[in-house]
Amino acid sequence: MADSMMAQSKPTDSIQKPTFELEEVMVAALRVDANSPVTFSNLSKKELSQRNLGQDIPILMKYLPGVVTTSDAGAGIGYTGIRVRGSDATRVNVTLNGIPLNDAESHGVWWVNMPDFASSTESLQLQRGVGTSTNGSGAFGASLNLLTDAVATLPGVELSNSLGSFNTLKSTLKFTTGLLNNRIEFAGRLSSIQSEGYIDRATSDLESFFLQASYLNDNTLIKALAFGGHEVTYQSWNGIEDKETLRTHRTYNSAGKYTDENDNVQFYDNEVDNYKQDHFQLHWNQKWDASLSTNIALHYTHGRGFYEQYKEDQSFSEYNLTPIIAGSTTLNTTDLIRRKWLKNDFYGTTVSINYKKSSVDWTLGSSLNTYEGDHFGEVIWARNAGNSEIRNRYYDNFGNKKEANVFSKLEIQLTSQWLGYLDLQYRSLNYEADALFEGNKVDATFEFFNPKAGLTFKHNSNHYFYTSYARAQREPNRTDYENGTPLPEILDDFELGWRFQSGSSRVNTNLYYMKYQDQLVLTGAIDDVGAPIRANVGDSYRLGLEIDALIALTDKWVIHPTVSLSKNKNKDYIFKRNGKLETLGDTHIAYSPEVVVSNAIQYQPSDRLQLSLLTKYVGEQYLGNLDSQNSLLEAYAISDLSVQYQWNFSSVIDSLELNLLINNIFDASYISNGYFYTYDDDWSQPGEVKTIEGTGYYPQAGIHFLLGVRLKI
Repeated sequence: MADSMMAQSKPTDSIQKPTFELEEVMVAALRVDANSPVTFSNLSKKELSQRNLGQDIPILMKYLPGVVTTSDAGAGIGYTGIRVRGSDATRVNVTLNGIPLNDAESHGVWWVNMPDFASSTESLQLQRGVGTSTNGSGAFGASLNLLTDAVATLPGVELSNSLGSFNTLKSTLKFTTGLLNNRIEFAGRLSSIQSEGYIDRATSDLESFFLQASYLNDNTLIKALAFGGHEVTYQSWNGIEDKETLRTHRTYNSAGKYTDENDNVQFYDNEVDNYKQDHFQLHWNQKWDASLSTNIALHYTHGRGFYEQYKEDQSFSEYNLTPIIAGSTTLNTTDLIRRKWLKNDFYGTTVSINYKKSSVDWTLGSSLNTYEGDHFGEVIWARNAGNSEIRNRYYDNFGNKKEANVFSKLEIQLTSQWLGYLDLQYRSLNYEADALFEGNKVDATFEFFNPKAGLTFKHNSNHYFYTSYARAQREPNRTDYENGTPLPEILDDFELGWRFQSGSSRVNTNLYYMKYQDQLVLTGAIDDVGAPIRANVGDSYRLGLEIDALIALTDKWVIHPTVSLSKNKNKDYIFKRNGKLETLGDTHIAYSPEVVVSNAIQYQPSDRLQLSLLTKYVGEQYLGNLDSQNSLLEAYAISDLSVQYQWNFSSVIDSLELNLLINNIFDASYISNGYFYTYDDDWSQPGEVKTIEGTGYYPQAGIHFLLGVRLKI
């Protein structure tokens, strides 16, 4: 959705010229625009606030082209996921103000660690395909760049509260001092979100903060930021494997299930994920003259937390426990409660210099980043503990990563109509890990050269045509090493697009061909913590067409359709079934629907009132790469109704805004995500191997609502 589709509100404080110019310089260094041969979509602060009633950022993005989202708890709060063009979250490179957010080991982004971050987001840009070199390390399937709140010139306080289905409550307090002495601003946010979730016991207890101090003069903008979150979520990553249970008890959650000493089924009350993460950033943006500017950033992230599980009949040897001998009886197993810990530190710096004059816009930059992760497990209780001590540590390993990259980006006006684009990145990294599995150690070094080149043809002020080629290379993540000896994956991305703009209407159309070598595809299986397992395949590709339009039918009616059509194939896929290798030919890539369509219909009868009906259709998709019918996830369509009403005042109160969001208004019964796995049964029939298939599903909530009130002073 575009800004024109958003509810009309009292104009925000205009930023003074120096502030505006300096922040625009920062934006230009991180983002692309209509002149760039890159396929992208933007969401502004207004657009985010329309739906920001407690759900995570991926859910707020679900109506963007080619985007598919899911929620473990079924209602968009807690653990959520996003896929773009079928690429999973580990390939969606995310940056905050140009600082990498993806975990260095898993490559994923856990939005639950940053609750209500949308309330501190000025804007975001999603680049589909191979992103620019400035959007994090090895931008692969897609890139997401977020910018935090801009400097405000006038003081203000904002109170936001929302409530909704599943006992969802969200409270947010924001403040800004405005510019003090026309130089300094302090701003901040405190947020709290609680929800019971749609799935049984899928509770979320989330807290977060955001603090920002800014200094500016005519040529300098310095920002110091501190933000973080603490999440406690009851685990809901198991899904439902039994189809009868899926039919009769869609909210069933097996996490924490155990049988007590009286053979009664119980659920452990603290089967939770408990994690804290704090971020610190320092940005110095300097404009030296009309043509030259620099950006320097320092960052540090500290994370620590665990997930806790009740486990039945666990082997003593697996937990470094001594068997108990009582007379002639030896106890080798016990019920226990374990915690798997992760403590990590991520720090580094990013520097860039930009020269922009006449027909040349050139950026040169570099970044250095270090990640240090400590993984360990503790037994905090055992029914039969032998001679162990409380918090018995049964494993202890690490994962360290060092990375350096250099990038250069050049946009040059070749003629009055032709714009050339060149983007080069060199990455060097080393990953060391200990005791990932069976005592295996990892010491892997990679060097990648990722080029991107393109042309934009400006036919006139209404029509832009572009084409580009890019290569991206990406190292395996920690889980990949735990499940084998993976190879880095390589992507060649070809894009051809057309942008049309006329008045308040626009149309963006693009064709893409993404050719993979050694792609790490989701097998559909998950590990014991719900993380997806990937494996290399030889050659694969994605071929697609995307259309994104915004059409103003009248001054009150606007429609915003998007269409994504694709063909996603593994070539000559080989699988071992029943003990024999089979060539399955070209199979579908897992989690890659061929049709993703959305539409927004907006009606704005007055400046105060706006109504929007948003619809999303996701075609059928396979949860594995075997084209097994057992792995086929049915297509689904959902619709949300959004209503905003705003009162503007000229007294102490600036404005009062009422937001109503009814999700899945037609109460569709649908499943947005799942997993598929196989295993070989070689024990039922001696000398015979039979491959068994299994499938799990994540049901999503039916009709549910969120109602919010936002007061600005």
